Amino acid sequence: MKRILSFFLLSVTFISALAQAPAGYYTAANGLTGAALKTALKTIITNGHVDHGYGGLWTGYATTDRDYFYENDGTILDIYSENPNGPDQYNFTLGTNQCGSNGYANEGDCYNREHVIPQSLFNSASPMVADIHFIRATDGKVNGMRSNYPFGIVGNTSFTSKNGSKLGTSVSAGYSGTVFEPIDAFKGDIARMFLYFVTRYEDKLPNFTSGDMLGNTAFPGLQPWALNQYLAWNAMDPVSAEEIARNNASYTYQGNRNPFIDHPEYVTQIWGSPVIDNQAPTAATNVVANNPTSNSIAVSWTAATDNIGITSYQVYANGILKANVSGTTTSTVVSGLASLTQYTFYVIAKDAFANSSPQSTTATETTLDTPAGGGSCGTEDFEMITGAANTYLTANWTNNGISWTATDSRVDQTINNKAITIRNGNLTSSTLSSGIQNLTLTTQLKFSGSAGNINVFVNGVNVGTIPYSNVVTTTTLNNINVSGNVVIKLTNSSTTNRVALDDLSWTCFGTLGTAETQKDKSEFTIYPNPVRNNELSVKGENLSKISKADIYDLSGKLIETIANPFRYSNKINLKGVVKGTYILKTDNFSTKFIVD
Repeated sequence: MKRILSFFLLSVTFISALAQAPAGYYTAANGLTGAALKTALKTIITNGHVDHGYGGLWTGYATTDRDYFYENDGTILDIYSENPNGPDQYNFTLGTNQCGSNGYANEGDCYNREHVIPQSLFNSASPMVADIHFIRATDGKVNGMRSNYPFGIVGNTSFTSKNGSKLGTSVSAGYSGTVFEPIDAFKGDIARMFLYFVTRYEDKLPNFTSGDMLGNTAFPGLQPWALNQYLAWNAMDPVSAEEIARNNASYTYQGNRNPFIDHPEYVTQIWGSPVIDNQAPTAATNVVANNPTSNSIAVSWTAATDNIGITSYQVYANGILKANVSGTTTSTVVSGLASLTQYTFYVIAKDAFANSSPQSTTATETTLDTPAGGGSCGTEDFEMITGAANTYLTANWTNNGISWTATDSRVDQTINNKAITIRNGNLTSSTLSSGIQNLTLTTQLKFSGSAGNINVFVNGVNVGTIPYSNVVTTTTLNNINVSGNVVIKLTNSSTTNRVALDDLSWTCFGTLGTAETQKDKSEFTIYPNPVRNNELSVKGENLSKISKADIYDLSGKLIETIANPFRYSNKINLKGVVKGTYILKTDNFSTKFIVD
C-alpha cells in the first residue's frame, strides 16, 4: 500500500477545518432545495470568480494538482496514471514534464490540461475554458485517447491506460456510445466536477453543445443517463482529502469553490438520491469449453441475472483473467493458450456498480497438439516503435532479434499500449528460420472507414486473411504450415482504412519432429496426460522391444535418455522433471506429454 501523507493522518481536525468555506459563504443557500438551491449556489460560486486565462492553469497546478496524498513527493497528481494501491508506473514533475508543441506519442511523455467537460461543447469560450475546478493536469496521451467522449462505464474496451482508466463501448444504463471510465478512486471526483459545471454555468447550458452528457436546461443540467451515472459515482466515491485540498487551493487561485465538495449533502438536496446497487449478479451457469485448437478454446455460458443489468463478463482460464466481454455476450474464444495444455474455465459477471457475481460453474478442455514443431516461436508487441505523432511514415525497428518495416504507417494509435497503424501499406519481418504454423493478430479500425481484412503473406504467398472492424478483435489463422526460412508480411490494401495491429504472435513449424508417428501399425498412448507424481505410463504393443527413449523439452534440448525403458514395466520415472510440456521419442513413436 502507498504511504498516505502523515500530515493528513495526524491532522484530521485540521483537514476538517480546511474543508470549511469562509463564514457565511453559503448563507444564501440555507433552507433551499431542488432547482432553487442549484440557482442559489450558481450565484454564490459566480461571485468572486477570477478568470486567470487558459495559460494561467499551468501556474494554478503548482498548488491544485500536486501529490501530497499518495507518493507524497510533490509530483503532478494525475488521475489517469495515479495508482492508489501501489507504485505509479511513471510520474510528472511540475513544469519539467509540461506538454509543449512536440506532442505526446506515449503515456508518460508529458502532462496536459484536461477539460473534464470538453471545451468544444462551449466553443472554448471564457470563463469556462480556464475554470480550474473542472480542468485537471493529466497525461497528454490518455487525454488524447479520452478525446471528447462522455464519462461512463465501459463494456468492451478499446484502450486501457497504465492505471486502468479505459475507453470503450458504454454499458451505462441509457447510453450505448463510446465512453471513458476512470478508476474507482476518482469517479466521485469526476462526478462532482460535472455537478459543479452544470451549476456554475446553468444559465449558459441552452447555448452549449450537449456532447451526449449536458442538458439544455438549467435544471437538472445533465442528460438523464449522465445524471444517474454521476449521482451513483458521487455516492460510491465520497469526497476525499485530496479533493478538499484541491478545492481550497482552487479557491485561493480562482476565488470560488465547488459546493459539492464543501457540502456533499447538497447533491441529494438538489437532484435526489441515486439508485445505489449493492446487489451482486447471480453466477453464470452451464459453462461449456469446446472447439479446441492448438492455442485457443471456445467458451460459452448461460447468462447471469442482475436487478439492474449485467455490464460485462470476465473469463478466467486456470485462475488467470483471459477475456472481458460485453454483458450482452455469452460466448467468446479464448486465444493465446499453450498447446496440449489442460485449462479450467470459469466466468465472473459484473454490473454497472462494479458488483461481482460468485464464480460460475467450471468447464475443462485441453488444447490440441501441434504437428511438426508447434509452441510459440515469436511475438511482436510493437512497444519498440518510435516516431512523430499524427504522421504517416515508414517505420523501422528491431525487437526480440527480429527486424520489422512498416510502410504508410503511424505510431501514435494504441490497442494494448503501442500498436502500428497501417494505411495502404504493409508490415514485413526479417527472415525467420523457425517456419510458421499458426499466426495470431489483434486488430482495430481507427478513425473512420468500414470493416475489411488484412492479407497475410508468407514468403510472398497469400496464406489467408484476418478481419478488422472498429471493435478490438483477436484472430488466429491456423494451419499455415510453412517450414524452413519464412518472411511474414501483413498488408492493408485500403487507401482510406487505417488499421491498428497489435500483439502479433506465431507458432513454429518443422523445427522438431514432434508429430506423433507410428511404426508396425502400433498405437501408443501416454496416460495420464498431464502426468502426475513424476510417473509416466504408456499403452501400446511390443513395448518391451523398444531399445531407447529420449525426453526433450519444446526447444529441442535433450533432457534424458533411457535405455530399454519398458523392459520390465510400462512406466518411466521422470526423476523430478519440472512442470511443463515435453516430447517422448522412441524407436516406434514420438508424442508430447505434460508434467503437472
